[in-house]
Amino acid sequence: MMASHVCRTLCGRALIKLQIVENYFLRCVTPLYTVHRQKSSVQFLERPELPKLAYQRLKGKNPGVVFLPGFASDMNSEKAVALEDFCKSLGHSFVRFDYTGRGMSEGVFEECTVGKWKKDVLSVLDDLTDGPQILVGSSFGGWLMFLAALARPEKIAALVGVAAAVDHVVSTFKQLPVEVKKEIEEKGEWKITMKHNKESVYTVPYHAVKEAENHCILSSPVPVTCPIRLIHGMKDEDVPWHVSLQVADCVLSTDVDVILRKHGQHRLTEKEDIKLLTYTVDDLIDKLTTLG
Repeated sequence: MMASHVCRTLCGRALIKLQIVENYFLRCVTPLYTVHRQKSSVQFLERPELPKLAYQRLKGKNPGVVFLPGFASDMNSEKAVALEDFCKSLGHSFVRFDYTGRGMSEGVFEECTVGKWKKDVLSVLDDLTDGPQILVGSSFGGWLMFLAALARPEKIAALVGVAAAVDHVVSTFKQLPVEVKKEIEEKGEWKITMKHNKESVYTVPYHAVKEAENHCILSSPVPVTCPIRLIHGMKDEDVPWHVSLQVADCVLSTDVDVILRKHGQHRLTEKEDIKLLTYTVDDLIDKLTTLG
């Protein structure tokens, strides 16, 4: 019998499977792949009047997989590299990239907005992929993957969110005391300390917070109908796990699984976390290949 706790709850429009997974279950799972590391080379996507985007790509079968990193991360994160290895072992295509102003891509980070990074994702989908894609979005990348799915539904086969921070910058800002919000507006910037790494303080321009309001999606039904998997750590202090439940409640898809890691932190980069992520992607590839 599977050593996990599974319950079903009726949340709004869809029947959502909520799965709480403990470490001992994942230790019993046979590794899904053997790493034969051959690094894909860094290339640059040139775009008229827009900064060049650094990316690494493996060509292969569909559905392909595209990794969207978090706000303060890049394409060399543990999750991105592990997924590339996994896709290589299966012979499926894979793309990882840096947003404008991050990693090796051109641009100034302080000038970036949700809208600009959404354009980055769409550029990658339009110019670097062929056929249906599984988007894997980590934290802030989880928000961007939903925006991409709304803009390019014909390209999206499935979505996998890892601590998906949908609308989170805006909702967190709105919860601040009035005097704090006023101070941020006057200074023109908001300094955010990530709780999973208290040494990291990120400055977000106030104009970027206001621009992000244009991209919030959780105030009404979200017309995304593809399979969706939302993995979240219950010990996440940066993006609470109930955000994934809210996302699951809002989307119109009827194929939605919320998977909670009982002891998972925000980054979900422990060995068992990575196993769960690759297992989830593998299950979706198998499902989509069978249906196709």
